Amino acid sequence: MISRMLLAASAALTLALSAPAFAHDYKAGEIVIDHPWTRATPPNAPVAGGYLTLDNRGSSEDRLLGGSSPVASDVQIHEMSMDDGVMKMRQITDGLAVPAGEAVELSPGGYHLMLMDLSEPLKEGARVPLTLRFEKAGDVEVELAVEAMGAKAPQGESHEMHHGAAHGDTDMPGHEGMAEKSAQ
Repeated sequence: MISRMLLAASAALTLALSAPAFAHDYKAGEIVIDHPWTRATPPNAPVAGGYLTLDNRGSSEDRLLGGSSPVASDVQIHEMSMDDGVMKMRQITDGLAVPAGEAVELSPGGYHLMLMDLSEPLKEGARVPLTLRFEKAGDVEVELAVEAMGAKAPQGESHEMHHGAAHGDTDMPGHEGMAEKSAQ
């Protein structure tokens, strides 16, 4: 009886201690950062996209200013949009506003992070260290979960849930598709 109780207590403790290892969200001031992820890259790919949701639970606006990572020479904020049937990409140089009480999604086909001049390929299943820099919340260290090449959403989330039907977006490829083509 005592050994069963010890075994049950041990199992409960193991689950309790391992739960944070599975959690993939972070907090910077009043900003909650949900499931940062990226895609695996082919050898010699120069760039990778970074995706996440920024949920401002505070009463004042903050701005994502950029970031840094040991696997990239620079981390920039970019936007993809359609203009007269042509996909356009541009760097957001003055930061991305995260309004008070609202969430901003960085996803394929819209706002996203660009990890520039990768020093190594990103491998599926790995975690990529990334420091995000906010105007008010300051710096926060996160890890990008590396999903499969061509993934449209983090593992366990549907494409529609992540950026399709919920936002009315069309399925526009991210920069990785371009990197894959240039690496071939």
